[in-house]
Amino acid sequence: MHHENNEGSVSSSAPRVSTSGRSVWETGQQQAARQRGNRYSRLSLEHPARMLPAIAAHAIATYTRPGDVVLDPMCGIGTTLVEAAHQDRRAVGIELEPKWASIARLNLETAAVQGATGSGEVHTGDAAEIAARLAKTALAGRVRLVITSPPYGSMTHGQVRSRRDGADTVEKTAYTYSRDRDRRAANLAYQRPQALADSFARIMAACRDLLAPDGVVVVTTRPFRKDGKLIDFPGQITQACQEAGLVQIDRCAALLCAVRDGEVVGRTSFFQLVEVRRLRKGGVPVHVVQHEDALVFTNPSTQKNKEREVRAA
Repeated sequence: MHHENNEGSVSSSAPRVSTSGRSVWETGQQQAARQRGNRYSRLSLEHPARMLPAIAAHAIATYTRPGDVVLDPMCGIGTTLVEAAHQDRRAVGIELEPKWASIARLNLETAAVQGATGSGEVHTGDAAEIAARLAKTALAGRVRLVITSPPYGSMTHGQVRSRRDGADTVEKTAYTYSRDRDRRAANLAYQRPQALADSFARIMAACRDLLAPDGVVVVTTRPFRKDGKLIDFPGQITQACQEAGLVQIDRCAALLCAVRDGEVVGRTSFFQLVEVRRLRKGGVPVHVVQHEDALVFTNPSTQKNKEREVRAA
């Protein structure tokens, strides 16, 4: 099953740096399980928070061309890498946790067996350190797209299943990023908000040296609630990217819900539904989040060149 973005592929004459043309990406038309189909190993389900394949596919088709290099510095089970390989791109992933890195490699092998014309590789270790090392190789200045999603909001993580003992409750599974205490300090999923933002800024700064002159960075994230309060995580990540020296050029909404005949078909996690119902009972007028914020950045030099071109025209 092939999952292209809803707008189709970018032609060879498309500009390297551009917006998607639409601020809303229709990336939730199919349920996540159907989007993944047989492209991904069942082991992928053990990851707490996987990027929706259609979001990755849309960003890749919008901001790159066949043959371009796509980098994900926190690639998890390799969703961005698999979608890039199926669109004839060269995918490079970095993953701190050996378990997820192994599954990402397995998913790339599956893509190759299924006829993907692109290629992929996965490096295991600290994202900033490996990106800095890769910047000393021939990969420096060749990455057209950095795409990633930092961990956020425990309500979006994990799976639920009925209790095996027959109790009328559910139990949560697959919600842990790492069981290694030594690596947890470096894992963004276990850092406090400010430390997480600082770590993400460090990763983005390291990735800048890998970006092509007209390269683009896409970060997907969403607001989440903690203790009933809405946390502006997209705003925190935007600030982190700006501290890394990147310039924001777009902010889009990648839908997690479907739109059919003018009606919204909701898709949300069990945990988010439970939290929303709890808050509503307490008189708080909240709603479920039905989109990811797709934050788009470029290098300052690229942005300045575009501004000069506009003034000259």
